[in-house]
Amino acid sequence: MTSLVDEFRSAARAAGATAADADLDAAGEYLLSRWSEPQRHYHTVAHLSAVLDVVEEFEGLAPHPERVRLAAWMHDAVYDPRALGDANERDSAEFAAGLLATLGVPAQVGDEVARLVGLTAGHATGEDDRDGELLCDADLAILAGDDEAYAAYTAAIRQEYAHVPDDAFKDGRAQVLKALLELPTIYRLEPLRAQWEERARANLERELAG
Repeated sequence: MTSLVDEFRSAARAAGATAADADLDAAGEYLLSRWSEPQRHYHTVAHLSAVLDVVEEFEGLAPHPERVRLAAWMHDAVYDPRALGDANERDSAEFAAGLLATLGVPAQVGDEVARLVGLTAGHATGEDDRDGELLCDADLAILAGDDEAYAAYTAAIRQEYAHVPDDAFKDGRAQVLKALLELPTIYRLEPLRAQWEERARANLERELAG
């Protein structure tokens, strides 16, 4: 069975990394340590694995799946629940570009991975951006989970924001839910939209109403 570190090494190599395998493995291990930080309850290795699973299943829909995989690894590499706005995504994008440069990934590819990471701030993609669409769809896959999975997701998010009083959290969460519901479609790629859109909207509307 391929380990996550093996998967990271393979994706980095496919993206043009020239660093030694040992350095790629060390980078993968370091990323996993970040995904295992104590302030995380939803944005954990389990979320990373879930995103990577979706990317693997639908990689044929994206022109550069190796870049999408690397963006999945990096998209919550910096995660502070107390950060404001899209600071986590901006910092994760900057982190991605820097780390990939140290691994010998060509600058153009590293910059593109960083761009993909930045998309996860608002999950809004431009036309003809299938790499970005796959990443955003994979990141939002949990929204279409069954009742148990969705309840676990919302409980974990609340844990991450335990420092926020209930009323303020409810207001902030409502803004997030409304923004997602106002997207033309939550999922951009047709096969994923066909599978998940209806269920995700039902979950979001139920949470918002509750």
